[in-house]
Amino acid sequence: MELRTLRYFVAVAEDLHFGRAAARLHMSQPPLSRAIKQLETEFGATLFDRSSAGVALTPVGAVLLDEARALLDQADRVRVRVSTAAGAATLTVGVLGDSTDPAAARLADDYRRLHPRVEVRVRETDLTDPTCGLHAGSVDVALTRAPFDETGLSVHALRADPVGALLRADDPLARHGSLSLADLADRRWFLFPEGTDPVWQTYWNGGGPREGPVVRAVQECRQAVLWNGTVGMTILAHRPGQGLTVVPLTDMPPSRVVVAWREGDTNPLIRSFVRIATTAYRG
Repeated sequence: MELRTLRYFVAVAEDLHFGRAAARLHMSQPPLSRAIKQLETEFGATLFDRSSAGVALTPVGAVLLDEARALLDQADRVRVRVSTAAGAATLTVGVLGDSTDPAAARLADDYRRLHPRVEVRVRETDLTDPTCGLHAGSVDVALTRAPFDETGLSVHALRADPVGALLRADDPLARHGSLSLADLADRRWFLFPEGTDPVWQTYWNGGGPREGPVVRAVQECRQAVLWNGTVGMTILAHRPGQGLTVVPLTDMPPSRVVVAWREGDTNPLIRSFVRIATTAYRG
């Protein structure tokens, strides 16, 4: 049994989908399926129930998942301790500005507990760079939101958050229980500066070209709405502040919280960060 095979198993167990797990592992599905089948042969037990309804862990698979995570954590701790001894235990994390997510606090606590001697440097970026410095090479890993240009990056989804329209509290549309993008078609929206990732810009513009004031930070978005009566999108669960409100948008896909890193980077500090983040956001 190899650690690589256990990583394959954990990916399938967390996604409960061979196709998504294969994409996450940057491999095709057939070799992943063969690796899982070989693992089942080694244990002499079925690890996944496969049916037309989907994939589910068997009781044996659930036991292996707990043990595999523990083994992989231990393997990464060994690598981190060696890196620490070599004076290389530093991780630079990029985050979007104004992030107050409780799950991020859990992630910080859990990472510090498991890697107390690792120096974590945090680089906060504004809304013009959703990769938080990854494409520029200034961070090792990013805790951010999708969608954005994923060229050369590995991206793992942590959570999906519904979004809504950010409005003044006295806006006539604020009285509605929900809205569609068509309801906002003739309104001015806040925009990100020219040169911002077009995939990111298009999502936060509701999928189409818009006109309105240019903003770079979350607080600037809120002030643009408060002072100018413009509209925009925000996370439904976020508290917008006095004088503002958020109305659910029924035809927008949720905003995904993701962890991203450069494709092919095998730094054990990053691998451990991704695994701890997955657990923190699941909780």
